[in-house]
Amino acid sequence: MATQVRAREHDLPLLRRWATAWNTCNCPDVEQADTFTRWLVISRACVFSMTFTSGLIGVLLAAYTGAFVENTLFKLWLAFLSVVGIVFAHASNNLINDYTDTKRGVDTEDYPRSQYSKHPVLGGLTTPARLLQVALALTFIDGLIMLYLASVSGWPVIVFAVLGLVISLGYTGFLKRYALGEIASLIVWGPLMTGGTVYAITGALDWNTLLLTLPYGLIVASVLIGKHTDKIENDRPVGVHSVPVLLGLRRSLLLNKITFILFYVLVVALVVTGVATPWILLTFLALPRLVSVWKAYSQPKPATRPENWPVWPLWYVAFAMHLNRGYGGLFMLGLILGLIAPHVGRLLGIG
Repeated sequence: MATQVRAREHDLPLLRRWATAWNTCNCPDVEQADTFTRWLVISRACVFSMTFTSGLIGVLLAAYTGAFVENTLFKLWLAFLSVVGIVFAHASNNLINDYTDTKRGVDTEDYPRSQYSKHPVLGGLTTPARLLQVALALTFIDGLIMLYLASVSGWPVIVFAVLGLVISLGYTGFLKRYALGEIASLIVWGPLMTGGTVYAITGALDWNTLLLTLPYGLIVASVLIGKHTDKIENDRPVGVHSVPVLLGLRRSLLLNKITFILFYVLVVALVVTGVATPWILLTFLALPRLVSVWKAYSQPKPATRPENWPVWPLWYVAFAMHLNRGYGGLFMLGLILGLIAPHVGRLLGIG
């Protein structure tokens, strides 16, 4: 029977296999899967949605400047390269993180990284040398994209990219060990990724646009807080002093609840001050999702793995990611409607 189950899992259609790896960072019998599926698991593609969202928010903010009115196809090409660049940077960071933590002995068979997903090295999916080679190849491609975008839009593109790389390497090397990883994620997924995308497309960046990068950057930071909360008991013995390790479980859960609310405080402030259109208030449609996440954060973590839970022993981070996707999707929808509403109004003779 067990053999038949494994056979059925291995016979998943190719696109279903890719979707499973993309959504859960796991795939049945991943050792026997195709190369692309294995690397989706190895690179932890299930968290790339945060980077896509940051990049797409940047593209939408660039549209508010009128960037796509002229030379539309060329500007879309710049937008495409910008989003590809930050996704490759995220993938490279994940690979380097696994490489470094394996070399330092942080990642072991008992550490959560090896339990919620097949570990690239400890699980036999690849070697440390290949992990580093692919990370360097992605970084090289990013370097070419950076130089091209800088030649088109200006040297500040290099500043955005290099700062992102420095913080990325710093996170792996020491930031997450000294309670700086959470704030680093806000900066990277907010001003650097989103703001950098705007600059790469338009060649300019103002303070209002930078302010608009903060709500989503903050809710990405909440995912890191959730992940580090799940790993408190595992991180403390290996010298990883994340914010949750310093605060303890109860205060860490409270901190993330505050972060969830602060997202809405920022959204309302941006609308009231005229920085953003009222359309981003559509994010309040995610309140039911917030209620369910709040409930999970107010109850003890289950003692054993719930049925069909894909990332055990992680728990709180899954709920933070669930909220992140709700907030991010509605924030983008609000930006889109803010862009098209004036045109629709003119067509209808309104305003």
